[in-house]
Amino acid sequence: MNDATIDVHGLSKSFGARRVVDNLSLRVAEREVCGFLGANGSGKTTTLRMLCGLLKPDAGSGTCLGLDIVRDAASIRRQVGYMTQRFSYYEDLTVAENLELVAGVYEMPEARAAVRDIIMRMELGSYAEELAGNLSGVWKQRLALAACVLHRPKLLLLDEPTAGVDAKARREFWDLIHDLAVEGLTVLVSTHYMDKAERCNRIVYLANGRIMVEGDALDVARQSGLITYDGIGEDIEDIAQRIRAMPGVEAAGVFRRAVHVAGIDRAQLERAIGAFTQLQWREVEPRIEDVFIHELSAKDRQEAVR
Repeated sequence: MNDATIDVHGLSKSFGARRVVDNLSLRVAEREVCGFLGANGSGKTTTLRMLCGLLKPDAGSGTCLGLDIVRDAASIRRQVGYMTQRFSYYEDLTVAENLELVAGVYEMPEARAAVRDIIMRMELGSYAEELAGNLSGVWKQRLALAACVLHRPKLLLLDEPTAGVDAKARREFWDLIHDLAVEGLTVLVSTHYMDKAERCNRIVYLANGRIMVEGDALDVARQSGLITYDGIGEDIEDIAQRIRAMPGVEAAGVFRRAVHVAGIDRAQLERAIGAFTQLQWREVEPRIEDVFIHELSAKDRQEAVR
């Protein structure tokens, strides 16, 4: 791995009696686009806020952009772009005015030129004089990203950036992210869209504040040990419900026009699908979502034994 932009060890954070992040260690290389996945409440946002100096960890240490995450929190904040889940700019200011305000906060030299350039880069030219409150979700998202990269940060932290926008807007947003990474920006992006995880160089999956799975998306799926089949035919909703309860089937669901089943024991899984000869079955590559469900199920089984 290249020189690390993020290199932290043993991070923990609790709110009251609840431990939100539990002994988390993470390393993200320069120019990497790292997908940070997990269900709501898994600790993603808390981790992002510790990395950018907005929250002090209860335990753990490490560096972000070569700076100590506790001692140098203020310096880190000036070099990071952090896009929150909620739109956090002034709705009664125009797009240009919001960006000029951000440029002023960072005391940027040649601020007007920088604002003009980022408006063009994010294709916001037609909306420059529009009040931010009048923008659609897609263009608010663009404005938020523009504000986050205006000061040319070295690290971009994105917290559920594509929530609430359509598939086309999500694709365009990810294209922008990869363009920025090519230009030298490191990106850690929190998302619950499993299909977009495969666009990341590496994925990290959190559950209950701990990393469950990490690595290249394709390798994670292939090395999981999961066997997965798709069955095509009629009455797939009924079959999915029935097959879900059979030995060897860890998960079964309807995806598009197929029943998708997953398990670890090939013999048991093939006996299960063999009971439904009315479907045409074919073995397929495991999906990232299959891996995450498997890991969570394994964790639940371990905790039940304790």
